[in-house]
Amino acid sequence: MFKITSAQITPTIGAIQGNIKRMLQAASQARDEGAHLVVFPELSLTAYYPADLLDDPAFQGRVEAGLTDLKLASRETPALVWIVGAPVRRQGPGKAYFNALLAIQNGEVVLQYAKQLLPTYNIFDERRHFEPGPDVARVLRVGGMQVGVMICEDGWNDEGHDYGVNPFARLADAAPDLIVSINASPSNVGKREQRHSVFGKACARHKLPLLYVNQIGGHDQLVFDGASFALNAAGHVVFEAKRFVEDITTLSFDPQHGSFADVHGQVLPPVSSEGLPTLEFYRRQIVLGLQDYARRCGFTQAVVGSSGGIDSALTLVLAAQALGPDNVAGVTMPSAYSSTGSVSDSVALCRNLGVRLLEHPIHAPVAAFADGFASAFGQPLQGLPLENLQARVRGTTLMEYSNTFGHLLLTTGNKSEVSVGYCTLYGDTNGGLGLIGDLYKTEIFALCRHINASAGREMIPQAII
Repeated sequence: MFKITSAQITPTIGAIQGNIKRMLQAASQARDEGAHLVVFPELSLTAYYPADLLDDPAFQGRVEAGLTDLKLASRETPALVWIVGAPVRRQGPGKAYFNALLAIQNGEVVLQYAKQLLPTYNIFDERRHFEPGPDVARVLRVGGMQVGVMICEDGWNDEGHDYGVNPFARLADAAPDLIVSINASPSNVGKREQRHSVFGKACARHKLPLLYVNQIGGHDQLVFDGASFALNAAGHVVFEAKRFVEDITTLSFDPQHGSFADVHGQVLPPVSSEGLPTLEFYRRQIVLGLQDYARRCGFTQAVVGSSGGIDSALTLVLAAQALGPDNVAGVTMPSAYSSTGSVSDSVALCRNLGVRLLEHPIHAPVAAFADGFASAFGQPLQGLPLENLQARVRGTTLMEYSNTFGHLLLTTGNKSEVSVGYCTLYGDTNGGLGLIGDLYKTEIFALCRHINASAGREMIPQAII
């Protein structure tokens, strides 16, 4: 029985040795489960997307050394074929690299394929760094099977794009038993269903089964949800990996029927056609994004300015869920103009979350700055400048807290307000990461209600909502 392992892992951009170590761990698990083939995500050696690191000679040297080390690591599992993604140097005019798929066994590269369709739109900029691969189909023979290979965008040509070539159709002409696609597909609302639709239609059209392995994890503004999947020859989803967590799963494959089963050859549980509810999707995506951003940047704790408003309340909740309440601090900074409710609501919120709340009144620094300004320029601060001064004093206080105690400062702007400039530069815009910057104000309210409903209690006080 042919066995194939979907290795949905979390590589880190530039951490080549760490990524190799994680791949070896997954490969060892695959070997122990009797797999013939273990499949990793697109650019799993460097993680997606290394961007202009690819132009750095030092990084280029690390990639070359990493490829050598990767081949050495594969000798730990000599009977197992590894399918990995990596930048591979090319000769001739054009870009220096292919975005490549390598099949490696016992220290040797037994197959190389270069991605043909390079997305260069929206968040993608692959033509900046990679040269398109030649219009050829590559098929790997392993365990008595013919396994065709492709990389992410190569399978999307049917869905509104016009690249002039169709790698999926070309690969289908080679009549493999199975197609493997390695991917780094960022997550957004509806993306899971879109992937199922695009690849499901192609599989049904060509009567070919497919295993789709995706990256997982947060990389700055991008979050990858995993949700790797397998399709039978009718284009139906028969397996789906977990979302927003690593998932190493070995499947059995029957080439006669083009069907998948579990590692023991038993029928797989049915896959729901329904994804996560939108609000729960938002919550999980933001939590994973913060967890990985903090881990990769060396932060273990975060700080949030707690105003008693809904934006800072939601940011505190999400931070506590991502890092743990003991690793999050809220700071309330009342001024002479603050309502008593702004402080009492912050107290109630932090008590509900188990987050420590610190108080730093700003009357004195605001007054000192205003007095100094009037003395120097002969004009008192009043109206909007005075309001902005309060926000900037708060922002400075939070940055000093961050610098002093090593906490990541989370900014609290939402998309509705930031998009129209309803914020104070160098004040409430201060911070290393904005958790809710892609949520509209209406979504902020809805997500707060969802969190309370999911918890079965009032995590966020109703007075704030």
